[in-house]
Amino acid sequence: MTKTLLLAITMLICISGMSQGFEITPLQEVYKGSIGETIRVPLRFKNNSDKPMTLVVRKVFEQIGSTQKKYFCIDNNCLDSKLDEYLLKVEPGQTVTNFFVALEGGLNDNESTIRYFVFNRSNPNQSLDIDLNFAIEDKRDMATIYNSRHITLYDIFPNPASDAANLAYKLTSDQVNAKVLLHNILGNIIGEYPLSTMETQIRIRTEDLSPGIYFYTLYVDNEGVLTRKLLVKK
Repeated sequence: MTKTLLLAITMLICISGMSQGFEITPLQEVYKGSIGETIRVPLRFKNNSDKPMTLVVRKVFEQIGSTQKKYFCIDNNCLDSKLDEYLLKVEPGQTVTNFFVALEGGLNDNESTIRYFVFNRSNPNQSLDIDLNFAIEDKRDMATIYNSRHITLYDIFPNPASDAANLAYKLTSDQVNAKVLLHNILGNIIGEYPLSTMETQIRIRTEDLSPGIYFYTLYVDNEGVLTRKLLVKK
């Protein structure tokens, strides 16, 4: 009887400690986005204790597409996609509001899942699992902007772009030398993207570009055949 009572008290203390350590605000069942879009999920942890704590946010499982990448982000600063663990310092009573997990939608529609294990570094018994589910949908209007015997080019998306823009195409002959050049408003070339019969889309990263107007030009056998505008915003 005494041993049972002591065991019950011990379990109650453990459960109480875990519930009073930290918590996370409710998450959506599924986060939806479109191809090429970056989906940001806020992870708002609250320190319920009267002491500072360091939370370890560790990725333990992922099922994402080959063209997708996941990131830890602080405000608008996203870290290396290869980083699978992040230490988050939380003051007593503080609710973290600037910590995000971001997923690049990639080039195809699919469903993705990422699981994180979060625990208090000084008391690993205080822990929780987080499952983030994503649904990537193809919402593109696939408007054709150039069409010839061997190549079809579709309108760029998204436009305006912040992190990246995607350009879909069809190239039916490897005897055709086709590429897309990206240049700024002064005409300086800042990116070159060869087109291959083995692919159907190129990704133009814009996260390091200054906001403004840029142009992309399709070259077929070294002849510029089409130029369109790309807007970059932050």
